[in-house]
Amino acid sequence: MIEAYVLVRVQPARLEEASNLMQSIKDKIKTTKGVKEIKGVFGRYDFVVLANTETLQELGNLVTSLVRNIKGVSETETLVVGF
Repeated sequence: MIEAYVLVRVQPARLEEASNLMQSIKDKIKTTKGVKEIKGVFGRYDFVVLANTETLQELGNLVTSLVRNIKGVSETETLVVGF
């Protein structure tokens, strides 16, 4: 089992759109297979996602094919749990 934290940055949005955009992205990530938990955070990134997959390839697909393709996601960084 591969466990990882995925840090997600969202493209800046106008203030009146920001809340809806953030909630929409959070809802889409939350329903992605392999995602166990998602938290909105303050700082350099906007979300911290806990993901569990069977293989590194599945983790890569989760991040590159699913999360990064969500409209509004501008950047991700994946931290694989080592110990």
